[in-house]
Amino acid sequence: MAAAGAGRLRRAASALLLRSPRLPARELSAPARLYHKKVVDHYENPRNVGSLDKTSKNVGTGLVGAPACGDVMKLQIQVDEKGKIVDARFKTFGCGSAIASSSLATEWVKGKTVEEALTIKNTDIAKELCLPPVKLHCSMLAEDAIKAALADYKLKQEPKKEEAEKK
Repeated sequence: MAAAGAGRLRRAASALLLRSPRLPARELSAPARLYHKKVVDHYENPRNVGSLDKTSKNVGTGLVGAPACGDVMKLQIQVDEKGKIVDARFKTFGCGSAIASSSLATEWVKGKTVEEALTIKNTDIAKELCLPPVKLHCSMLAEDAIKAALADYKLKQEPKKEEAEKK
């Protein structure tokens, strides 16, 4: 008896689905339904994806992660001899908000000095992308990645102990 009822329910649901008007797949995509249009733009058209030579003295690399959600973000900066960030790249494993936060962060650091880049805050990133409270950790990761990349760059600029001892 229960099996017959389940079969009727399945047939009725199938008939209802077949008769209902279908929306284009684009309108049903998860990013379009769950994220602000700025996030979707950076997710679908990420800026500055890739890597720089991490062994280069003028490249700083920041690798950060959020164990709670599994997001991992690598952000790299390339700094010229005047201390200006001339290039930035990222690779992110995470949700649309994490990818968008990384993409926006690389856009924002380009053209800034190392000191100016340190003033970029997660709240600014979150506000620009209209992130909901549940996604604020993504903007925090981006800020942490910027700081880590800048710290790595600064560390590479310090003379090595061996070089200092030789002098």
